[in-house]
Amino acid sequence: MKMKTKTKNIVVWTWSLCCLFTLSCAWDSDLDLIGINYGRQGNNLPSPYQSIDRILSMNATYVKLYNSDSEVLKLLAGTGLHVAVMISNDQISGIASNQSIADKWLRENVLAYYPGTKIRFILVGNEVFSYDQVNMWFDLVPAMRRLKRSLIKYDIHSIKVGSPVAMDILESTFPPSKGRFRSDIPIQVISSFLRFLNGTKSFFFLDIYPYFSWSSDPKNMDLDFALLKVKKNSTYVDPHSGLVYTNMLDQMLDSVTFAMGKAGFDNISIAISETGWPHSGDIDQPGANAYNAAVYNRNLISKMTTYPPLGTPARPGVEILTFIFSLYDENQKPGPGTERHWGLLDTNGNPFYELDLTGTSQYRHSPKPVSNEPYKGKLWCVAANNASEVDLTPALDFACRHVNGTCSKLAPGKPCYEPISVNAHASYAFSSYWAQYRNAGASCFFNGVATQTTVDPSHGLCQFPSVTV
Repeated sequence: MKMKTKTKNIVVWTWSLCCLFTLSCAWDSDLDLIGINYGRQGNNLPSPYQSIDRILSMNATYVKLYNSDSEVLKLLAGTGLHVAVMISNDQISGIASNQSIADKWLRENVLAYYPGTKIRFILVGNEVFSYDQVNMWFDLVPAMRRLKRSLIKYDIHSIKVGSPVAMDILESTFPPSKGRFRSDIPIQVISSFLRFLNGTKSFFFLDIYPYFSWSSDPKNMDLDFALLKVKKNSTYVDPHSGLVYTNMLDQMLDSVTFAMGKAGFDNISIAISETGWPHSGDIDQPGANAYNAAVYNRNLISKMTTYPPLGTPARPGVEILTFIFSLYDENQKPGPGTERHWGLLDTNGNPFYELDLTGTSQYRHSPKPVSNEPYKGKLWCVAANNASEVDLTPALDFACRHVNGTCSKLAPGKPCYEPISVNAHASYAFSSYWAQYRNAGASCFFNGVATQTTVDPSHGLCQFPSVTV
């Protein structure tokens, strides 16, 4: 947010008073608190040099990485961007076990670039509590403590240590006042995690997606409420706290605030480490379109760049550091189609829709609204038109590897044996596998060589299994 100096100074002073009487300030605010997640799970992405140049041209203040890549960190030197680096989940236990390992990691991944590269956050793991690895849960805070000791050892006090968590760290989120942490996570793990954040004045980093909450029940949830569209006739009053909510994001954020309060920690600042809206997805994923993505992200930026800060009903007037997900679509991410369509830019650097991270622009163009009604009918999963036999073969082998008859109709003499081609056999195998395992979490992806279709690919006596939504 670009402001005149005098106005900006008044805002800083006012916000400082807010910190004194509400939350402890977790960082030195520069009033530009919008960042971008720079993920790189794609085989068609622009170079780091081009990507950083584009992030700068978008007027982002922060960039969050999913590793500590040497090339990227070198290119970030002198850019002025504030940087969050990440330690992979499989490194957590090693760092937790030995201070020398933590010191070595810090020397190689932070000190080698700092302070030329403005590293501001070390994120230990990613959504650790979303994985059923209890040992990693217990190792998380010890690893964070060792890294904090390393920072102190090298006299660095401007870098915060944290760990992004997903909303599934809560077992209750609604109404917000009933927010509480999952009971399967040992209380000593949650308590030590919160105690570390509180004691170091770090953030509770939260990956938060109203899209997933809305799309799980689109018939009974107001889309505008999820898109942060403020409407007088669309509010929710928490029956226990009496707080009034005008959007789903505030509800989700406050459920975490209440959960922390129940655990005895009222003053830990929340930062949004990931949020956004997909601009495309699979046929069975409603609401994933460019219009909704533009509306959500524009409203998000407007909310987070408003001064004085809006905060949330439970924490009014508090600024929220926010990282939008993500810079590009990442075509190698597994899972449903939305996983690969969160990008703000295409691979040529063109925006999917106009977006001003400073929150000061008037938008000249908007994508056309589309239907957000969930698809009803049958779906099949077939080989993508551009998939080669080389890529289809291992996917076909995977789908047919199971002994539950997935590919039994492809055997010689069976109704789907002909036509004899990798493409034809793969299409049947994909549909058969997806129909059997969709409810267990399988997606129509198969490493990027499959796609959904509403056109029945059955032929003759060969009937393709389908999914009905």
